[in-house]
Amino acid sequence: MSSSLTRPNRRPERLLILGSTLTVLLIVGVVTALLIREHANTLQTAKRTANTITQLIDADVLRNVELYDMALKGLISATERTDLQDVSESIRHLVLFDRSAAAPYKGDILLLDPAGEVIADSSLLTPKLGNFADRDYFQAHRTNPDLGLYISRPFMARCQCADPWRIAFSRRVSSPDGRFLGVAVASMRLSYFHQLFSSLNIGSNSTINLLNHQGILLAQEPLLEADIVDKDLSQRPNVARMLRERDGSFQSISSVDRQARLYSFSNVGNLPLIVAVALSSDEMFAPWRRAAWLVSIATGVLCVGLLWLTWALCMELRRRHRAEQVLSELAATDALTGLANRRTLDERLRLEWDRAQRSTESLSVLMIDVDHFKAFNDRHGHQGGDEALRAVAHVIASHIRRPADLAARYGGEEFAVVLPNTDAKGAWVIAEHIRKGVQHLPRVAGDEQPITVSIGLSTWQKHSRISLEDLLLKADQALYQAKHSGRNRIVDVSKTSN
Repeated sequence: MSSSLTRPNRRPERLLILGSTLTVLLIVGVVTALLIREHANTLQTAKRTANTITQLIDADVLRNVELYDMALKGLISATERTDLQDVSESIRHLVLFDRSAAAPYKGDILLLDPAGEVIADSSLLTPKLGNFADRDYFQAHRTNPDLGLYISRPFMARCQCADPWRIAFSRRVSSPDGRFLGVAVASMRLSYFHQLFSSLNIGSNSTINLLNHQGILLAQEPLLEADIVDKDLSQRPNVARMLRERDGSFQSISSVDRQARLYSFSNVGNLPLIVAVALSSDEMFAPWRRAAWLVSIATGVLCVGLLWLTWALCMELRRRHRAEQVLSELAATDALTGLANRRTLDERLRLEWDRAQRSTESLSVLMIDVDHFKAFNDRHGHQGGDEALRAVAHVIASHIRRPADLAARYGGEEFAVVLPNTDAKGAWVIAEHIRKGVQHLPRVAGDEQPITVSIGLSTWQKHSRISLEDLLLKADQALYQAKHSGRNRIVDVSKTSN
C-alpha cells in the first residue's frame, strides 16, 4: 500500500506546540517586564525615601548650626561694646552669652584671646584656666581673617564626662583694623547627631553619615567601624564621589563591609558639611525579591502546566490520529489479504491516471486471477481457499516495492496492480516475478498441481489514445486471453492494439 496512507499529519500538533511555546514566551516576557518595572519603582521609592531623610537631617542640622552661629555672633558683638567695662561680672556674663541658652546639646561657649587663653566661659562667671591655641579652629582663624564660620574636626573634650566627643563652631574676633583679637568658639556634643540619626528608622544595615568637605567623618549611625569618627575617608571611592558631586544618589559597594547600598547625599545649606544616607540594597529590595520569587514560582507553575497540557493534548491528538489512521487503513484495506480494497484501487487508479496525463509518463495495470480457484475451493473448503488467497496476496505484495505502486484485491480471486512510471517491458518483468513466485508456493497437501495465476497486462504510453476505462478493459481482455490460452501465463494486448 502507499506510504501516504501511513504518514502521520503533524501539522496540527506542530501548530499547537508553536502556539503554546509562543504563549509561554509571552507570559515570561510580560512577567519579566513587570518585575523589571517593579524593581525600578522600588529603587525610585528608596531614592525618594533617602532624599526625604537627607532633607530632614539637613534642615535640623542647619537650624542648630544657625543657633550656634547666632550665639557666636552675639558673643562677638558683646565684646565690641564699651559699656560693659563698668558693670558687674554677672551682668557682663549674661550679656556675653544671652543667645547661647537655646542651643541644644551645647558644650562650653568660650571667648579666647590672641594667645588661645580663655577670657570668658558660658558655664562659669570666672573662667577656668585653659589654652586652646593647639586646636584646628584657633589656628585656622589666626591665619585666615576671612574664614567666617568654621566647623572643626571632632575632638575629645578636656573633661571627665560620659560624652567627651565634640565638634566646635567658631568665628574670628578682629579689631576694627583687622588685627586678630581671638576666637569665639562653641562646642556641641556629638551625641546630638546620634540622637537625630537614631530617631530615623532606616534599617539595620543602613547608615547615616555626616562629613565635612575634607572627607572627615563627623558622625555615623550606626558605627560600621571602631574609631571611625574623625577619620579621613576622602580616599574611599564612594566618599570621593560625594565630595566631588556634593549632591545626588548612586548605587555602589561599600568599601567597609562589601555590601551593596544606595547612597543619597546632599550638602547642608552653605555649610561645609555633607549628609549621606546609605540604604542597604538587600533590605531595600527584600520585599521585591519575595514578590519576585512568588510571581516567578506562580508563573513557572503556570507555564509548566500549560506545556504539560500541550503535551497531553498532543498525545491525545496522536492517539486520535493513530485511531483514525487505523480506521482509514481498515476502510482502505481488504480484510482477508491485507491488500488495498476495490475502493482504494479506484481512487488510486484515477489519481495516477491524472498524474500520467500531466507528466506523459507510462502507466501500467496488471489484472491477476488465481487459476482453477473454484475447484481448489471445493476441494479444500473456504478456509483452504482463504489461505491460498492470502499466500498469493503476499507474493504480489512482496514484488511491489516502490511507494507509488499499489496492489489491490479486485474481487473474489482476482487482484490488480497499478504501476505508475512503468512501461510495458518493466510491467512484464514484475508480472513474471509474480507469476513465478506464485508457482513456487508450497503445494497444498493432496494436490499434485501448484497454485498458479494468469496475468493480463495493459499499458498507457505517451502516444496512446485510450481512456482509463479502455486501459482497464484491455487489461481484463488480456487476462481473459491468458486464461483461455492455457493459464499460468502473461498476456499483453497493448502490444497489438493501442
